[in-house]
Amino acid sequence: MDKLLQLPSGEVLISNDGATILSKMNVLHPAAKMLVEMSRSQDVEAGDGTTSVVVLAGALLDGCAGLLSKGIHPAAVARGFYKDAEHCEEFLSSEASGASRPRSDLLAPLAVDSVLKILGPDPSRATNVDLRDVRMVMQLGGTVDDAELVDGLVFDKGSTKTAGGPSRVEDAKVALIQFCLSAPKTDMDNNVVVSDYAAMDRILRDERKYVLGLCKKIKKCGANVVLVQKSILHDAYNELSLHFLAKMGILVVTDVERTDVECVCRTLGCTPVPHVDSLSPEKLGKAEHVGDVVLPGSGHKVVKFTGVANPGRTSTVLLRGSNELVLAEADRSVHDAQCVVRSLVKRRRLVAGGGAAEAEAARRLRALALEATAGTDARCYEAYAEALEAIPYTLAENAGLRPVEVVTELRKAHAEGIKGAGIDVKRGKISDMYEMDVIQPLLVTTSAIKLATEMVGMILKVDDLVVVA
Repeated sequence: MDKLLQLPSGEVLISNDGATILSKMNVLHPAAKMLVEMSRSQDVEAGDGTTSVVVLAGALLDGCAGLLSKGIHPAAVARGFYKDAEHCEEFLSSEASGASRPRSDLLAPLAVDSVLKILGPDPSRATNVDLRDVRMVMQLGGTVDDAELVDGLVFDKGSTKTAGGPSRVEDAKVALIQFCLSAPKTDMDNNVVVSDYAAMDRILRDERKYVLGLCKKIKKCGANVVLVQKSILHDAYNELSLHFLAKMGILVVTDVERTDVECVCRTLGCTPVPHVDSLSPEKLGKAEHVGDVVLPGSGHKVVKFTGVANPGRTSTVLLRGSNELVLAEADRSVHDAQCVVRSLVKRRRLVAGGGAAEAEAARRLRALALEATAGTDARCYEAYAEALEAIPYTLAENAGLRPVEVVTELRKAHAEGIKGAGIDVKRGKISDMYEMDVIQPLLVTTSAIKLATEMVGMILKVDDLVVVA
């Protein structure tokens, strides 16, 4: 189920992502802060299962209360839970099926293609992927179905030009400049007092000559597209520089964010230029086509760079949405899908979804509890198995089903040997998840089990809370 959050700034946020919801909450208790950090760690490691790890940790803490009430020492419970987590990972790894590469027919094609694009020519040899190489550009207007993967680069605003300036350039030579295309200014406030018109004419003439000199050096190096980095202290450009560049047939894109510079350089193969004297043809990037594109549904313009060599292996996703809430949720959904693909790249194993993996691990732990000779181990096995079943219980509850009956049927199916049995929320019954192609990366489940167990073990070793003012 989605949650509607009202932030202190008055902004409204709708999301069902556990890490997003917890990060926006103002928690005070140290143990609650540990839960928030645990969910964030799950988001970093696997990108999915942020809600499941919190549910599992809560169920484990609830099981600890029952074990402690029976007189079992907290250290013994922690040791037992660590052992149970190792058994669960062993069970799940033995039952997981291989995945040679992410399957775009099961996952969102947009997310799969954007990640595969940055894995290089042989994705099967990749062991990790940095999602920062996937640039997300969001634009209001249209629908989510209008989202696209751009083979190149996209800026979220149109080109900045005056009358007569180009809006399209073929065989582009791109320069990324970090100096200002305006008259030089001091770093502190100053006032210039002009006593007569002749002095004013000299100032304007010198400013014009200075700006024209900058533009001529840009033209001389062979650039026909200029990206201007945003400046805070000074004017990055002025109307005079735009006029000169338009006369020279140079397309200008302004206000490039500092955080985007690295991605732009890796995509286009250019080098940022901090001073005009450092400009040279070797520092220019290349693109077959650069131009303004009007987005359907909004009339907003963006600049697209296509036909790039992309030596740094990056990709750009252009997201559309009718309002800010839809756009933000679409961004989180695509990111989660990309994280699933990243999980498969890091560990190419798949397990059944719909609570099937947790139910099978719980069945195996109960079998170990019957074989255990020590009473403490048997109690820990039982408590851990009960906690694992909190995942399918919560899933059935959120789907509007009767959780007790559903979990009982799920236990029966796994006892009969159907290892892929899980909850079919659409038809409201137990089905084989492998036959329905409801699968998830093994890394998501094992990471949630590890993190939840470590967090619970850490809390069990705490015997007092000391508030230091």
